[in-house]
Parts: sequence; structure tokens; C-alpha cells
Amino acid sequence: MIKSSNPALGEKTFDKLASGYTGAGLMTINGTINKTLVLLVLVTVPALWVWDMFSKSGMQAVTPWLYGGLIGGLVFAVITIFKKTWAPYTAPAYAILEGLVIGGISAYAESQFKGIVFQAVALTFGTLLSLLVAYRSGVIKVTEKFRLGVVAATGAIFLVYIVSMVLGFFGVSVPLIYSGGTVGILFSLFVVVIAALNLVLDFDFIEQGAQQGAPRYMEWYGAFGLMVTLIWLYIEFLRLLTKLRQ
Repeated sequence: MIKSSNPALGEKTFDKLASGYTGAGLMTINGTINKTLVLLVLVTVPALWVWDMFSKSGMQAVTPWLYGGLIGGLVFAVITIFKKTWAPYTAPAYAILEGLVIGGISAYAESQFKGIVFQAVALTFGTLLSLLVAYRSGVIKVTEKFRLGVVAATGAIFLVYIVSMVLGFFGVSVPLIYSGGTVGILFSLFVVVIAALNLVLDFDFIEQGAQQGAPRYMEWYGAFGLMVTLIWLYIEFLRLLTKLRQ
């Protein structure tokens, strides 16, 4: 049974998809990698556009695009998860909208701490490549205990985020995990580790999907799932580095 703590690559994603697909219509790992690269470009272009807007006009001009991308990205993410056959169209739309969010957040962080974005990008892709090599070489093996541990930790993290967000609506803050103190730094470090381990589950999930003969459009869906994790990992690296700078 295939499991991933990534909400886009959850249990039963590939169920009942393999039958009736042969030859050129099958999902491949190389095809998923190529489509992931396309999504990375689609994230980068609007991110650079928003960054340039920030440098010229400030945060006030960027804010509407940031929130628009945030809401739109969430909408297209939900559509992609429930309508997997639409992934060739919704995954690129998601990437473009998330690029607006990444650009705004990154530009603001860079204005506060010079060089922090380059560090976060380098750490994100360094982690991606390192874990991919470790997974392909067999150094990291995805066992059932490994899956359960990552899934449980990911669920706990998002529960903390949801609770803190709800408390924020009532004016209650959670200073320890969001501050630049020791507890806040350790919490961010823990989140970065769990986000990184989700990449390993995603690699394994996509590999098994290709082995099971999923249809070609699932390459876009698999690339979308990887992008969800990569964006999360990048934002968490940015958050960790901000706390360290503070």
C-alpha cells in the first residue's frame, strides 16, 4: 500500500488508474522529472516579476498579488487533488500562482536580511539532490515505520500551524515557536527535517506509481506533488534562516 504525508500524493492516488493504459500512455519517472522542471520555471518567472515590482514600488504594490496567488494557488491545489485528470492544466496554474507568493515573501525577506533568499534556495535544492541520491542509492529506505513516522510528524506540524492560526484570529500569539529564540529555532529545524523527509516519500510514491503503470497525466500530478513539498521546504528554510539572523 502506497502512502505519503503529502496531501497531493496520498494513499490510493494511483488506485484503479493502471488498467487500460499501455505503451506511450504510461507514466514514467523521467517524464515526471521533466514536468517538475517545467513547473519550477513556471514558479520562477512570476516570482522574479513580483520581486522586481517590490524593488520598484514596495510591499504595498506586491501585497494584492501575494494574497491573490495564495488564494488562487490553494484553489487550484484542491482542484488538482480531486480532479487528477486536469493536472496537465491545473498544475501549471498552481505553479504560476505560487510563484507570486514565493516572489512576495522572498523579496520581503531579502529586504530584511541580505543574502537570505540565495541561502534558502541553495539549501532547498541541495537537500533535494542529496535526498534523491540517498534514496536512489538505497541509503534511505522507505519502510512502513518510516512512512508512519513522517506522516505522524507532518500531521502534528500542520495541527500546530492550524491551532496557532485560529488563536491568531482571537489575538492570541504563540511566541515560542515563531520567535528567534532557542525554542523557535529548534521548532523550525524540526519542521525543515520533516519537510525534507516528505521528499523521500514523494520519490518512493512516484516510483511506485510508474511501476504500477499509471496513466501519462499522472506525471503532471506527481510533479505537482513534488512542487507542494519543495515550496513548503523552501518557506521553512526561509523561516529558519530568518530566526537565525534575528
